[in-house]
Amino acid sequence: MGMNILIAHGGGPTAVINCSLQGAVEAARSSGRVDKIYAARFGAEGILTGDLIDLTDVPAGTIARLGRTPASAIGSCRRKLTDADYPTVLETLKKFGIGAFFYNGGNDSMDTCHKVSELAKREGLDLRVMGIPKTMDNDLVLTDHCPGFGSAARFAAISASELALDASGLPIHVVVTEYMGRNAGWVTAASAMAARLTNCQVLTYLPELPVDEDKMLSDIESAWAKGQGLLVTVSEGLRGLDGKPLADTGIVDGFGHVIPGGTAQHVTDAIIQKLHIKSRAEKPGLLGRAAIPYASPVDREEAYAAGRYAVNAALRGESGYMVSIRAERTPVYSSSMELVPLAEVANAEKTFPLEWVQDGNRVADAFFDYALSLIGGELPQYAILR
Repeated sequence: MGMNILIAHGGGPTAVINCSLQGAVEAARSSGRVDKIYAARFGAEGILTGDLIDLTDVPAGTIARLGRTPASAIGSCRRKLTDADYPTVLETLKKFGIGAFFYNGGNDSMDTCHKVSELAKREGLDLRVMGIPKTMDNDLVLTDHCPGFGSAARFAAISASELALDASGLPIHVVVTEYMGRNAGWVTAASAMAARLTNCQVLTYLPELPVDEDKMLSDIESAWAKGQGLLVTVSEGLRGLDGKPLADTGIVDGFGHVIPGGTAQHVTDAIIQKLHIKSRAEKPGLLGRAAIPYASPVDREEAYAAGRYAVNAALRGESGYMVSIRAERTPVYSSSMELVPLAEVANAEKTFPLEWVQDGNRVADAFFDYALSLIGGELPQYAILR
């Protein structure tokens, strides 16, 4: 008799989160060792209420379409579990006879995963617990990169280049665009690819490096004066010298994080009011993590592989780990999966290396050496006639 398994999503979805779900489901089906495949409807919320989706007999064709489906097909949430919630979690696991639990998420989700694993041990519950990495922010530690990042980086690189071409083709205003990533600037850094692909001036500001707003405006004025058009790309989590976000929504999410946003508009307003230069703010927002047409082929393949690897590891008896990606970039890019302890990943955050930032607003080649293989596929080659 096989075991029953439960899969849940936590936090913001990515363009490839469903690829990991597909990999996990197909690994479970092909193993011949799994009886029931459950998914928690809206992540931790579904576990707390016992609202599970039975994927056991969902047609194979539907499961195959997960790889091209944006957002979370089973639903996700930003619910931070409290100590009072965990007994209810265990009751749901017992009720459905769950032998292996898989949580696909980022920092906070890995913390939840770790706590479930430790609680199961203390309670003597025969439960294997595995974390599947997921975050476009690319801020999980002990992994070369995170599924979701490559696709978000590809979107940022191409969309910023398109905006740069528009800014240089009609240079009547400074274009300021804002990318997601909270405290980590990995995705925003990918937008600096626009400086390589176009003839537009590009300045990029990351949250890891607090900005002096007066110097920022001075640099913007100097770049604008070159007459080639100007694109300024900023992270939603950009902070001033006082450590406070340049734009603060005043809203806190379910994990206790301040919800960032409005940075592009803040910078645009300053350009207009203090430099007296026309400016406009752009914000792709959720499209940056949900756009399937921009999804990286490498990202899809690795997300799928991470889901399969997690299930196969649990079936061979592993527990208390997160799947990690090991990457080799020379002579050609290749990657493999391994396991790292959840205890060492939970709530840890990997920020963008400061040595990869030049002059406070330009991204070094070392980052592109790291990221281009993850972005995957050829980037557009534009006709530059001016």
